[in-house]
Amino acid sequence: MDIAISSLAEPAIDARPVEVVERKGIGHPDSICDGLAEQFSILLSQHYIERFGRILHHNVDKLLLCGGASSPAFGGGRVIRPIELIFAGQATNRFAGEEVPIEELAGEATRRWITAHFHALDPNRHMKVTVRVRPGSADLVELFERQWASGVRLSNDTSIGVGYAPLSRLERLVLTLERQLNDIQDKNWGPARGQDMKLMAVRRGSQVDITLACAFVDRHLADLPAYLDARAALTDDAKAIALEFGLDTTIGVNLADDPASGSVYLTVTGTSAESGDDGQVGRGNRVNGLISPYRAMSLEAPSGKNPRSHVGKLYNVAANRIAAALVGFPEITEANCVLVSRIGRPVQDPHLIDIRVRTTDGRPPERLRATITQLVQAELANMDALTEAIVAGAVLLS
Repeated sequence: MDIAISSLAEPAIDARPVEVVERKGIGHPDSICDGLAEQFSILLSQHYIERFGRILHHNVDKLLLCGGASSPAFGGGRVIRPIELIFAGQATNRFAGEEVPIEELAGEATRRWITAHFHALDPNRHMKVTVRVRPGSADLVELFERQWASGVRLSNDTSIGVGYAPLSRLERLVLTLERQLNDIQDKNWGPARGQDMKLMAVRRGSQVDITLACAFVDRHLADLPAYLDARAALTDDAKAIALEFGLDTTIGVNLADDPASGSVYLTVTGTSAESGDDGQVGRGNRVNGLISPYRAMSLEAPSGKNPRSHVGKLYNVAANRIAAALVGFPEITEANCVLVSRIGRPVQDPHLIDIRVRTTDGRPPERLRATITQLVQAELANMDALTEAIVAGAVLLS
């Protein structure tokens, strides 16, 4: 296995004068699309395994959300036109003389994922599901099936997987903020908060400005003063979390509000998707949950891709795992990993493996080649376990 190994040339991210990090929360329309596409792929995979003993060809990574229309009001408004979900992509819909219930699985994926992540959005009343999934092209289906005859996983795309570690302080702050503020299991969480949050963090030196948008739920707020109190409480909670990260942080919440005119971020369901805001798979967070333009990133959309041979999914997860494992060595403080596939080539044998690291003592990393190679080989040889984890829903992709 030929691995390119070199030193990271640019300064460490925490030492750079400027950094920008974004996260789209679990209820953002783009995040909804990612989550639903992945849940659909998981249910498809589980059905294929249960009925046919193996995962069949599918890539359902083209989900589109068309925003609905609503009339929010303090004390409770209503959804006028439901959010439309259009499931697209390819999936094997018949095998061994048996029909695969594609539409039923898409509907179940929607109900299961929305119910698990929202408290005010009812998938049965507030959403309409349209399924436009078709069988895959003959050549890609044949390529997918060839792996079962040969016993070798074959890449069904030419793609790039990118990962890095560790996260910077700002990245950890943004990730922690959204996950804690949006944790409906937290005893301090209030039902007036919706799940549609978006954070944009800008760091200049040690000073950080965070713009946080949060959709509030109308029926849990009696009037404008109640909204302002809920917004202030969210701001205070965010500031308390930020204090733990040692950065001079200012946080502005729902900065487009104009309380004097009564214009505030109020929703019926807790997401802007109810009122015209659209979403699409792949437009949101990367596999590590962040949008980080000052870091190495892939534009690949992993959600909904099959977990058996689609390197657009497997390589992005594996690259992040490799990078995280590398910084576990005392000799390495930072790591980047790039994996490039070639269609038809074995998944365990990337066309390119590029590892860049920063060593503790600043020396070139070539002396660590044996250690790095062993780690990379072990991760790539572990694709069966990775696939099993993905199908079990144990791998977060955003």
